[in-house]
Amino acid sequence: MSALKVLYICTHNRCRSILSEAITNHLSKGRIQAKSAGSQPCGEVHPLSLHYLQEQGISVEGLQSQSWNDFEDFAPDLVVTVCDSAAGETCPLWFGNTLKMHWGLADPSKLNGSEQEKAEAFRHTIKEIAQRVEQMLSLDLEHMNSLQLQAALQQLGAR
Repeated sequence: MSALKVLYICTHNRCRSILSEAITNHLSKGRIQAKSAGSQPCGEVHPLSLHYLQEQGISVEGLQSQSWNDFEDFAPDLVVTVCDSAAGETCPLWFGNTLKMHWGLADPSKLNGSEQEKAEAFRHTIKEIAQRVEQMLSLDLEHMNSLQLQAALQQLGAR
């Protein structure tokens, strides 16, 4: 298998899916090709998503809020929903038999608190995503077929 192609889905594609895309591409160094999209994209990336990615030294170049309809040609090997509402949505037909998993991340952009509390929420979400991506990277992605990948991902999800 060449680089694993992952599409992160969140309804509005402005925070959690954007963070997941950027962190995955940063950590995987080409072993995983990540993109993100939404079923109802809001059209802009949350400014604090960009701020806290840059704070961690993660590139924000090319990040944008876009529709999952723009990714049919991407043909992802894995679709990861990162918000509960996206997990419950009917996915486009072109997802077909693509492997799917759900991460259920809290949305730091919805926190109404102090600047410090918002910072802590974003940093916590970034850390959680990074840990999950590191778990994926611990797999022998280059030598797994889809059935092996599905079983390995299910094992990771059970931890």
